Amino acid sequence: MATMKALAYLGKGEIGVVERPKPTIQFPTDAVVKLLKTTICGTDLHIMKGDVPTVPEGRILGHEGIGTIESVGSSVASFAPGDLVVISCITACGTCNFCRRGITSHCTSGGWVLGNTVDGTQAEYVRVQFANTSLYHAPKGVDLNALVMTSDILPTSLECGVLNGRVQPGSSVAVIGAGPVGLAALMTAQLYSPRLSIAIDVDGNRLEAARKHGATHTVRSGPNAVKEVMDITGGLGVDSAIEAVGIPATFELCQDLVGVGGTIANVGVHGSKVDLHLEKLWDRNVAITTRLVDAVTTPTLLQMLESGRLDATPLTTHHFRFSEIMESYATFKAAAENKALKVIIDFL
Repeated sequence: MATMKALAYLGKGEIGVVERPKPTIQFPTDAVVKLLKTTICGTDLHIMKGDVPTVPEGRILGHEGIGTIESVGSSVASFAPGDLVVISCITACGTCNFCRRGITSHCTSGGWVLGNTVDGTQAEYVRVQFANTSLYHAPKGVDLNALVMTSDILPTSLECGVLNGRVQPGSSVAVIGAGPVGLAALMTAQLYSPRLSIAIDVDGNRLEAARKHGATHTVRSGPNAVKEVMDITGGLGVDSAIEAVGIPATFELCQDLVGVGGTIANVGVHGSKVDLHLEKLWDRNVAITTRLVDAVTTPTLLQMLESGRLDATPLTTHHFRFSEIMESYATFKAAAENKALKVIIDFL
């Protein structure tokens, strides 16, 4: 039996490189993809911390990547061996009630399964279910590292942050958390021409990066953050507050920053309870939105990358070979110390 190397979750706080059987076609709708590049998501760190109980010990992590098709099932009509493809973080059957409503993240046969309930992309090969509706042809001429960003963080930031946050021309938006997803939210928010784009983070290096990705103002998170944002907005607060961290303090900060008639858009993965201050918000016409990325904007994002309207290349700060994947996790976990945004893991 052919084998491959992969990175697996081994229990709370533990990961390791393992050898596993190379995946094969199990259903007619499957494709097996040979990975060229993958990356680490903040969600993988949440899994390591034990915040995602659906992930069992031994699971191969990862839900992002690009690669070439090695084999396809008999029902796969859109792809053929040798095709260069983007692997979506969301697996969609395309026919269930949720898929037909565009809520593919809750597909009854798929959703967020890669690196969660089925083996993921931090491996030499991955089996992708429902390949016709869960893979995308990679446009020619686009940087491969940028293409990796369309697996997850670009559609996540656009759908869960910018669209759910109702960013509009002339509006004001605050992104709390200038990590990779927060920076992607700043970047995609510019497509809707906000008047003010405020990045908030504890890390000065990430605030510097935010200024390069569309932030008109940056604010160091701390006791003066609310006052600074109110000064910037003339005391009104922001129209859109995008939470891109996933901890109670940052969600509460959003509640303090949002203005009358504004929207709080949650993007972060929350592993503990958060207080909702309705005693402050009940009369302020505020909307609170939650969403798991559906990846319905991925085709549009691929077109924007191909046309040059969007440049995701600067989101990558570090490169590692798969043989260095443990080092890549250490670098990503100490992002502030290493000035890390997205780390690319190469199989080439």
